[in-house]
Amino acid sequence: MDVTAKKKGSLDYYLILATVAVLFAISVICIYSMFYFKIAQVQQMEPAIKAAYMSKMNTVISPFLIILILLLGICVPKRLLPTRWMVYCSVLMAVAALAVSFFQGIKTGLVFVLVTALILQVLVLILALGGSERLNFTKKGYWVRVGSSLLHLGMILFVLDLFFYKQQALHLALFWVTTVATVLGMTFCFYAENVVGVFRRKEKHLS
Repeated sequence: MDVTAKKKGSLDYYLILATVAVLFAISVICIYSMFYFKIAQVQQMEPAIKAAYMSKMNTVISPFLIILILLLGICVPKRLLPTRWMVYCSVLMAVAALAVSFFQGIKTGLVFVLVTALILQVLVLILALGGSERLNFTKKGYWVRVGSSLLHLGMILFVLDLFFYKQQALHLALFWVTTVATVLGMTFCFYAENVVGVFRRKEKHLS
């Protein structure tokens, strides 16, 4: 294994660890807030107290969401670009996000990063479906690559949905696309051999 491959493997490993750690922290906060909401019967309190509780929990979870968004902004370009160019792309995306945040607000800047990552991830998914060998994946296998692409797409849509939960129609659309992408992604990633077997049996049956 050459030095470039080792660096790429190490980068993937640390990005995975960081993403899992952030997702775990977000999950713990969400579970705690839901149980506390129920046990303390916050729903029966005055509107001002409920609003203050929601604002407090949003403040607690915000740093983790920002870190997750930044991680997604790094994870997606690395599928398309060599490590050096991926760093340049991530820096450029960060500068653009800061500029948007300065003029339009932090929320708009984060949405900008997510939308950019979403566009790039859709491109990655299209290339993966087309069987492109130019994509940078640590594991080989057509269905594993497609599954990984769908999982990343679902993760981006999940975080993006948090910004549009008040728009019911868009929220529901993002929720269902996220659900389908995540379920299919997990199926293809963890049961790739079974998926290949199903398609092979179909081909034999048709022939």
